[in-house]
Amino acid sequence: MAGRIVLISDDTDFFEYIRQKLELRKSDELFMFSFDNVPEKLPLMETSVLIVNSENSEDKTLDLLKLLRGTPAIVFAYNEDDVFRRKCYRLGMFDFMTILTPDAEFRARIIPALTIASILEKNQQYREILVNDNYITPNNEVFLNYNYILDKELEDINSGKKNAVFAAIAPNDKTKFLLTANMIETVILANIRRNDILMSYAPNKYFLLMYDTNISSAQSLWEKVSSQLPQKLYAGFVNVSNQKRQQLINEVLNKLHESINNDRNIPISNSINGIESYTNFKLFRQEFGKKFEQIITPVFYQIQQKYSDKFAGISIQQEASEGFGVFYIKGKNASSSFRITSPGFSKINIDITYQRNSSNIDAKRITLEPDEFEAGLLEDLLEQFILEYKRGLDYDNSQSG
Repeated sequence: MAGRIVLISDDTDFFEYIRQKLELRKSDELFMFSFDNVPEKLPLMETSVLIVNSENSEDKTLDLLKLLRGTPAIVFAYNEDDVFRRKCYRLGMFDFMTILTPDAEFRARIIPALTIASILEKNQQYREILVNDNYITPNNEVFLNYNYILDKELEDINSGKKNAVFAAIAPNDKTKFLLTANMIETVILANIRRNDILMSYAPNKYFLLMYDTNISSAQSLWEKVSSQLPQKLYAGFVNVSNQKRQQLINEVLNKLHESINNDRNIPISNSINGIESYTNFKLFRQEFGKKFEQIITPVFYQIQQKYSDKFAGISIQQEASEGFGVFYIKGKNASSSFRITSPGFSKINIDITYQRNSSNIDAKRITLEPDEFEAGLLEDLLEQFILEYKRGLDYDNSQSG
């Protein structure tokens, strides 16, 4: 077991107790800090295994997990407290051990954490090169804007000058907080070819254009990429063949959701499809509206809960009814709306507006077929809607500052 381990405790006796359990080798590095030392030691801790003594320091432990989310942190407690343990796992804790954990098991369970720390350290070194080459920005975001890139590249692909496979990439809901953008982007960029293009879509979700290949080869490459990450990363693939940008995005996101759902062994049934041919239009409308609302209502609620406390001075509201739904973001100087309608119950229109003032309004429309409209796609589109609002807000703040 070679690696860098950081012990964090306000009780100095803890350091010697853990040192004996670790059986360190000459190649290992061991550091010991109190909670008060954490702020000045953050760069060191980001690529280390943390062993945190939570005894009489539960609030400090939770604050540390929030601060270093993505870093493999093992919380050590002197008793089994299920409520505290659940709080730690929600904040990204890697493992939880107690004084009753046998020494051999203790050492064995640290090994996967050391593996992740090693990946993080290599990623950090590689990212410095990527930032210098303008592949990505220093704040953990892929440099390229997918709207601009897709419009530009599709001109060449659809004219026959190039051929490509398009991929959508994401972890599932259970692992998306365990895989950081740093880790995902670096592993992907280290394995794709120089002419392939990685683009940011939403938090921890990406698009990838892969040239001069086919879906079978792309899937083989993806198995190699996924094997280098501590948690599974999913991908959906489509051949690029004369699709418009939004059509291509919808197709590949559906493939991504199929990949995630198939791995869970869950039938893909959360879309508006399979509606029988009703001779009575009233019955058809009722069935369509019921399926429509069953998709919108839970997704709107989940996204609202997820982001309601993320932006200071911003309110998030939503409402849905038969054949209609709207999601609002309202701030002091700007507002956005994500409005879903179904004219004639034959198609789905999503109208997105971003308004800074009465004369500065950006608007776009996404049109879907009923069988394309499903919960996973709606969640992705809402995540992107919120991300674009935040980017606009950050830009306005930088201009006013």
